[in-house]
Amino acid sequence: MAHKLSPLPIRPIHLVPSAAGGLSTPLLARLRRELRGDVLFDAASRGRYATDASIYQIMPIGVVVPRDQADVLLALEIARDQKAPVLARGAGTSQCGQTTGEALVIDTSKWLNKVVDFDLQARTVTVEPGMVLDHLNAWLKPHGLWFPVDVSTAAQCTIGGMAGNNSCGSRSIEYGNMVHNVRAVDAVLADGTQAHFGSLRNTPEGTRMAGIVQGLRGIAARERDEIAERVPKVLRRVAGYNIDIFDCQNPRAYADDGVANLAQLLVGSEGTLAYSRQLTLDVVPLPVNKVLGVVNFPTFYKAMDSAQHIVKLKPMAVELIDRTMIDLAIGNPAFRPVIEQALVGQPKAILLVEFAGDDKAAQLARLGELADLMGDLGLPGSVIFMSEASAQKALWDVRKAGLNIMMSMKGDGKPVSFIEDCAVPLNHLAEYTSRLTDVFHKHGTEGTWYAHASVGTLHVRPILDMRRDGAVKMRAIAQEASELVHEYQGAYSGEHGDGLCRGEWVAWQYGPRINEAFREIKALFDPDNRFSPDRIVRPPKMDDRRNFRFGPGYDTPAIDTALDWSAWNVERDPLSGEESAAGTGGDKTGGLAKAVEMCNNNGHCRKFDAGTMCPSYRVTRDEQHVTRGRANTLRLAISGQLGSAGLASLEVKEALDLCVSCKGCKRDCPTGVDMAKFKIEARSAWAKRHGITLRERLIAFMPRYAPLAGKLRWAMALADNIPIVSAWLKRRIGFAPQRSLPRFKPAFLSTVKAPSAIGGSGKDVVLFVDTFNNSLEPENARAAQRVLEAAGYTVHFNIKAGERPLCCGRTFLAAGLVGQAKIEARRVLDTFKPFVERGIPIVGLEPSCLLSLRDEFLDYGYGDEARQLARQAFLFEEFLVREKTAGRLSLPLKALAVEQALVHGHCHQKAFGAFTPVQTVLGWIPGLKVSIIESSCCGMAGSFGYEAEHIETSLAMAELTLLPAVRQRPAGSVVVADGTSCRHQIHDGADVDAVHVACILAAAL
Repeated sequence: MAHKLSPLPIRPIHLVPSAAGGLSTPLLARLRRELRGDVLFDAASRGRYATDASIYQIMPIGVVVPRDQADVLLALEIARDQKAPVLARGAGTSQCGQTTGEALVIDTSKWLNKVVDFDLQARTVTVEPGMVLDHLNAWLKPHGLWFPVDVSTAAQCTIGGMAGNNSCGSRSIEYGNMVHNVRAVDAVLADGTQAHFGSLRNTPEGTRMAGIVQGLRGIAARERDEIAERVPKVLRRVAGYNIDIFDCQNPRAYADDGVANLAQLLVGSEGTLAYSRQLTLDVVPLPVNKVLGVVNFPTFYKAMDSAQHIVKLKPMAVELIDRTMIDLAIGNPAFRPVIEQALVGQPKAILLVEFAGDDKAAQLARLGELADLMGDLGLPGSVIFMSEASAQKALWDVRKAGLNIMMSMKGDGKPVSFIEDCAVPLNHLAEYTSRLTDVFHKHGTEGTWYAHASVGTLHVRPILDMRRDGAVKMRAIAQEASELVHEYQGAYSGEHGDGLCRGEWVAWQYGPRINEAFREIKALFDPDNRFSPDRIVRPPKMDDRRNFRFGPGYDTPAIDTALDWSAWNVERDPLSGEESAAGTGGDKTGGLAKAVEMCNNNGHCRKFDAGTMCPSYRVTRDEQHVTRGRANTLRLAISGQLGSAGLASLEVKEALDLCVSCKGCKRDCPTGVDMAKFKIEARSAWAKRHGITLRERLIAFMPRYAPLAGKLRWAMALADNIPIVSAWLKRRIGFAPQRSLPRFKPAFLSTVKAPSAIGGSGKDVVLFVDTFNNSLEPENARAAQRVLEAAGYTVHFNIKAGERPLCCGRTFLAAGLVGQAKIEARRVLDTFKPFVERGIPIVGLEPSCLLSLRDEFLDYGYGDEARQLARQAFLFEEFLVREKTAGRLSLPLKALAVEQALVHGHCHQKAFGAFTPVQTVLGWIPGLKVSIIESSCCGMAGSFGYEAEHIETSLAMAELTLLPAVRQRPAGSVVVADGTSCRHQIHDGADVDAVHVACILAAAL
C-alpha cells in the first residue's frame, strides 16, 4: 500500500505585528511561555537564520534555541499542536540550503552539545546533536581515540548536521562516510513518538516503529532490482535516502550483529524523517604516526590522471589544491608561508598524499614509494616530504580553508556550489574534469577545484554572478554536468547533500520508481510533511530566484560612507582572473555593500580553537554575536530588509554591541570580513542620526584633555579613592562600579626635548608616544627611549612646541566621530611627513594606536601619504627585530631575576601578524624562558570593559583562558602584555601588574 504525503500549505503560519513591535502568533506565545531556552521571532534574528553557506535565503517562521532535551521535546510538541513545520539546525554551514526554510528553526548548537555516554571497550560515544566535531575529538583524545569523519569545517560543524548531510571528510577512503560510522540514533518522529534507530533485531513488536519497519521492508523488497540498477556504485553518493540498507549484498547495510541498521536510513535524510536527539558513534584509535607527501604537477590534467595510481599505495588521504587556490592562499598573509614551502616551481595543482600507521619508518618508506611512483609517471623531484606534525597540520589547515579561500574573490562573481560534489570513478576523473572545464568555458566562466581526489569527488565551483545571469548559467551547467556524471556512472550528490540546489536532481539520479519510493518513505515517517518540508521529496527548482540570497528586488542603495570602500568595488573576469573597478561605483562609497556581502556564511567565526575570532561569540554562543551573524545583520540592513534606517538601525547597533573590534576576523576570516571596520561605519551612521552620549564624548575626547588630567591627577585619584564619590561618578558616567578608573600621570612628552636635526645621526627613529603611554603609563615610553638610545639610535618624538600631542584618533572612531579621527590623522601625516620622506621609521608602543597608521589611516582617502606612512610604521618590537635581522642592532642584555615571561598577545598584534616579534625580543634576554598564553581577546577592548552593561561580558572573555593562565603562572615569572587595555584587565581580574615588553628590555640593559 502506497503512503501519501498530506498537503502542507506553503505559508502555514501568519505573523502579525504585536503592540511591542515584534511578531505575535499562538505558536510564539506558547514557546515564550513554556520554554526555558531562547525564542527569537524578531526580523533580525529570523534574517540571521535565513541563510547558511549556500546561495539561498528563506525567512524562517521563528527560531528556538533549546536549553536542554526537555526544551526540544516541548518545542516539537508545540510546533505539532500548531501544525508548524520544523527545521533542525546545527552550525548552519550547509552548502546546499538544507538549513534554510519557512519553518520553526531549532538550533541545537548553543546548549545541546554534551557527551551523553562513552564505552571505551566498545569504542562508542553518544553525543547530543549540537556537539562540535573538534570538541568531540578533543574530548576523545586522552583516550587515544577520534571520530574520523574529518570534514574541513570540523572547528564549527555539529555532529547532528554531519549526520543529516551524510558528511564524508578527507579520509573517507580509509574510514568511510558518516553513514559508516553512526551506530544508533535516538530521535523523535513528527507525531511525537520517541524512537531508537539502530539494529532492526531490537525493534519492538506492535509499535509505531514496527509499522515503519514493515513498510520499509516492503518498499525495499519491491524495488530490489531497481535499487541494484540505479544506485551508484561509488563510495561518495549521498543523494536521497539510503534505501539500500536492506540489500543483503550491500556490506554497509549491517550492524555488528549482521542485521540491517535503521540508523543508516536517518543519516543523510537532512532532517526530513525524524528529529535526532542524540547519536551513538563508532570511534577509532588515533593514527600514531602520519607523514605527508606534497606532489607538484605541471598540469591539472596530470594531477587528476595520477590519482588512480596514487591510491594503489593505500594512502589515508589524497587531497587536491588547484592553482587558483594556491594563488589565493599566497595572497593571504596567514597562509602564504605555509603554501610556499609545499611548492616546487609554479605547479598548476598539488596533491596532498597522507600515509599513517604505527611505524614511523614504514610511513617514511611509503613516501619514498610515492616519490618513485611519480618518477615512473614522468615527474621526478615533484614530491615534498613533510614528516613533522606541525608542518603537516599547517598545510592541512590551508586545505581545510579551501572553500573559504575560494570565496575570498572580490566582485559579484563568486564560485557557486551546485555541482561541486559530483563523484566519478577514478579512472574517469581526468577526462571528467577536462570536459567539465570545457563546459565552463562554453558558458564564459572558469571553475575552482579542490578536495577529495582519492574518491573521485572534487569540489568544483563555477564562478557565476547570481545577481544577473548566474541562475541561467547554473541551470545550463548543471544539465551538462549531469550528463557527464551519467556517462561515467557516477553520483550527482557526492558529499554535501541535496538541499535546495541538488534536490530536484534526486529523481534524475534514481529514476521515477525509486523517487516514488522516497515519497513513500517520507510519508511513513512524516505524513503531514512538517519535518524539513520539500527537501529530497517534492523539492523546489534549484534556480527559483525567490529563494536566492540575492533574489528579485535585492538592492543596496548608495550610502554616504565615512570610510573609503573602493577597494571592494571591483569586478573580476572569471576566465582571466583580472580585477577592475566596477564602473561608476568606484568611489569611496561603492564597495561597502560588496565588502559586507563577502561573508558567505561558512561559519569559520564559530570556531573555538586557539585564535582571536570571535571572542564575543565564545562567551554568548549567540548567532547575533558571531561575525557571520553581524555580517548578515549588516547585509539585511543596507538592503532595506530591516527597515529604512539602514546602518543606523537599532538592529545593527544591537548586533555590534558586543563586538570589541579585536580585528580577529580581519586575519582569521578566510573571505576577509573586517567587522571592526564595519563597526566604525555603523557607529558613524548611528552618531549622525542619534548623537552620542556623555560617556562616549568623555572617552572620545580623552586625548584632548589627558595632559591636563595628568596635571590634576590628585583630584582624579581623590575622586576614585572616596567610595561614595567614586560610585556616584561611575554611575553618572555609566562605568561599572567594580572597574578601577585610569590613573593619569604627568605627560611623558612634556619632559623630553626632541633632537634639533633630522637624519643627522644616520640611526634616527621617531618614537610615536600615544595618549595612553604619554599620560597613563609614561614609564613605558621612558623604557623604550632607554632601549633605543642604548642601541645607538637618535630618538625623535611626536610633538611640536606649543601643540598638543599627536593622537591616532582611535577613541573618536569608537564613538563614531570619524571626522574628528580624520583631523587627528591629518595632523599625524603632516607632523611625520619630514621623517617619512627621509625613510626614518615611526615606532609605536600601543598596538591599537600604532597599527591604526597601517589600517584605518588607509581608509580616510589620504592616498599615497597614508600608504607611505604605513610602510614605515612599526611596533617597538617589530622595529628591533627588523634592525637585528639587518645587522644594525646591538643591544647588550643581562639576565633578570625572573625566570619566565608569560606573554599575552594584543588582538591587533595577532591580526597583523605582529605578535611573533614580542617572543623574539624577549628571547634575547639570557636565561629567560618565554611562554605564550593561548588566549583570545582580553575583553577590555578600550572603553568596552569599563561600561556597566558590558562588564560581565568583558570579564567572561578574560576568564576563557587569559585570567586563569595568569593566576596559575609559575613562581618567578612575569606577565608581559603590550596593550594598555590588556594590562588593565589583568590587573583588575587577577590582581597582577603586567608590563610592556619595553620595560622588560630596559630592565635587562
